[in-house]
Amino acid sequence: MELMQVLDQYHIAADRFSRGDPTFIKSIFSHRDDVILANPFGPAVRGWKKVSEALDYASSRMREGYVKEFETIGEYETPEFATIVEREHWNAKVSGRDELSTFDLRVTNIFRCEDGEWKLVHRHADPISTFDPDGPLRKMSS
Repeated sequence: MELMQVLDQYHIAADRFSRGDPTFIKSIFSHRDDVILANPFGPAVRGWKKVSEALDYASSRMREGYVKEFETIGEYETPEFATIVEREHWNAKVSGRDELSTFDLRVTNIFRCEDGEWKLVHRHADPISTFDPDGPLRKMSS
């Protein structure tokens, strides 16, 4: 399957994830020991067992959501690896809240060709999507 088809599947899977269903996105991730996930719900984890558990936990915090847009910032592809940098625009009820929250994620996804299939081997997502001249250093100087 071509990388862009897998990326389209990933986008559908992320939308389902926003409603609390991790099943489809888990099928896109590599199930190998070197897979990595860093998301806003906890520290970065490595290895399929820990990544699977982190995906279950993060999706359990979401309900009644949808991802309204994926904005591609850059993409790089070789025959073995591909990196996609995107801004994802989400809406979901998060952490038991009754109101729908709108949030953007800055995301780097790295795919690897495994046995002829593109698999997600690294995902880093964080809510930093606007310019802050001091960034996290402001907390350090206080």
